[in-house]
Amino acid sequence: MSQPDPPGSETDEPLWGGRFDTAPASEAVALSRSLSIDVRLAPQDVESSVAHARALEDAGLLGPGEAAALGKALREVGEEIAAGRFAFHPADEDVHSAVERGVTERLGDVGAKLHAGRSRNDLVVTDLRLWLLAAGRRIDAGTVRLIRALVGSARDHAGAVMPGTTHGRAAQPVTLGHHLLAHAWALLRDLERLDQWAARASVSALGAGALATSTLGLDPETTAARLGLDRAFANSIDAVSDRDFVQEFVAHAAILGTHQSRLAADLLRWTDESLGWASIDDAYATGSSMMPQKRNPD
Repeated sequence: MSQPDPPGSETDEPLWGGRFDTAPASEAVALSRSLSIDVRLAPQDVESSVAHARALEDAGLLGPGEAAALGKALREVGEEIAAGRFAFHPADEDVHSAVERGVTERLGDVGAKLHAGRSRNDLVVTDLRLWLLAAGRRIDAGTVRLIRALVGSARDHAGAVMPGTTHGRAAQPVTLGHHLLAHAWALLRDLERLDQWAARASVSALGAGALATSTLGLDPETTAARLGLDRAFANSIDAVSDRDFVQEFVAHAAILGTHQSRLAADLLRWTDESLGWASIDDAYATGSSMMPQKRNPD
């Protein structure tokens, strides 16, 4: 991916404008520039923008073929960003302004229509919801595979007796299958939490505008459906101002990470040579530069 350029000259035009008589200070431009971080939202920004173009078409705000042209240009920009061929400009504050500029350069005045009825406020939060929902689906799929592996191994070792421990000391006999299923149950709860979070997070903010919608007659519910989201926002101010869905995602991810860490700690302990209950495949071990007998679980 081509790297974004540093802040440029006073001739660079930001996405916002209006009442300002002078260009912003270069230090302020550099401080507010987030392109190096939010460029990862490019696929979602293209998806949101295509849906918004169709909303503009539905509202009679685009001429014949203009929505299709916008969609084509948006996908081209997205493909160029993904391939590292897109030329970022100094005036690109973030991925959202970069995508919009790329479309406008291709289509001129038609490209500029893409900003009608839309603020970066409702666009950013919609992109972020889409990005997190996609991440949640990947985590969900990986967790399902891990649970299935644990259940399969538990079934294979249902009668294998091992010492259950408390405080790191042998306490009561249990089976290996029972111990493995303890991890599986914890991960199942993680899946439930992720699914419940996704149901709450599956909301489109497009149409909320900066904070109080617009007068253009856009249909947020249809836009939400086109994005594969469950519903549109209920309150426009809440839609653009809150990021509780991010905090909740991070909290659930932290709990999941703790459960994965507990499983990893057990596996590492079982591979200790003093126990010898399990071994690490050579593909996942490293050696020592001094001690040839070492098989380190790095």
